[in-house]
Amino acid sequence: MTDIVIQPLTAANQADLNRCDNSFTVEAELRLTAEDGRIGYTVKPVTPYVKRYGAEVFDAQMYIEKPDHAAWLAYADGRIAGQILVHEHWNRCAIIWDIAVDPPFRRRGIGRRLIAQAGAWARDRGLPGVMLETQNINAAACRLYASCGFILGGFDACLYRGVMPGTREIALFWYLLF
Repeated sequence: MTDIVIQPLTAANQADLNRCDNSFTVEAELRLTAEDGRIGYTVKPVTPYVKRYGAEVFDAQMYIEKPDHAAWLAYADGRIAGQILVHEHWNRCAIIWDIAVDPPFRRRGIGRRLIAQAGAWARDRGLPGVMLETQNINAAACRLYASCGFILGGFDACLYRGVMPGTREIALFWYLLF
């Protein structure tokens, strides 16, 4: 049994921020439908490939002891296993700006625990909910969000085209409303 500990980001542990591998294997994608103001989807298998993002480095000082920003790190048996960064968005929802669980620690409940921590932070602040954005090719993450109670509230088929011309990836906006 793995001992999982969630700690707030502090000056003492800030060196562990940005140490999780956020790549993932694309094995399926969400195919979207929209009808009567509701977004639905089916999950379709695709030929597997690994999706890697450029090294995104988050500034710990943006999240340590800030009234409208927060971050937590997950440790499994004393090793960094995950992170989540959240702040109050313009629409008064908490927005999860980043969530990552290192591949050896996936499917152990760490992502769910980090999301619960962000939800508790939002509730404590009196915010109406939590939102996040992911891609239709990240079916595993989408399954996690749906299992945590998030609903698909919107999508943008053009969002990524400025940085990835010709991409078929679609931005998905998930909401957990209290």
